[in-house]
Amino acid sequence: MFAITVNEGGEVVMTGRLDASQIEAADAVLSRLTTTTRIDFHGLEYISSAGLGVLLKTQKRLGETGQGLILTKMTKLVRDVFRYARFEVVFRIEDDV
Repeated sequence: MFAITVNEGGEVVMTGRLDASQIEAADAVLSRLTTTTRIDFHGLEYISSAGLGVLLKTQKRLGETGQGLILTKMTKLVRDVFRYARFEVVFRIEDDV
């Protein structure tokens, strides 16, 4: 199960498992972002390479206008995936759980 929402403060919240079967749902929300946006990962249990891809696509698009994603509250498992992929140099990551 995967859910992606935007809270009242404009922060994106992801929960569950972001894998290839959920890319369309994630992209539907992420493609609407136009400014630097925080993404709360506290409830994200798993992210696949497809999930990393949709985030990278968004980061590149936002970067063209000087904006970007700020990833927050990652669990150790999710943070390790970003480390192994060397995405900690691509994304601003804050507030590990």
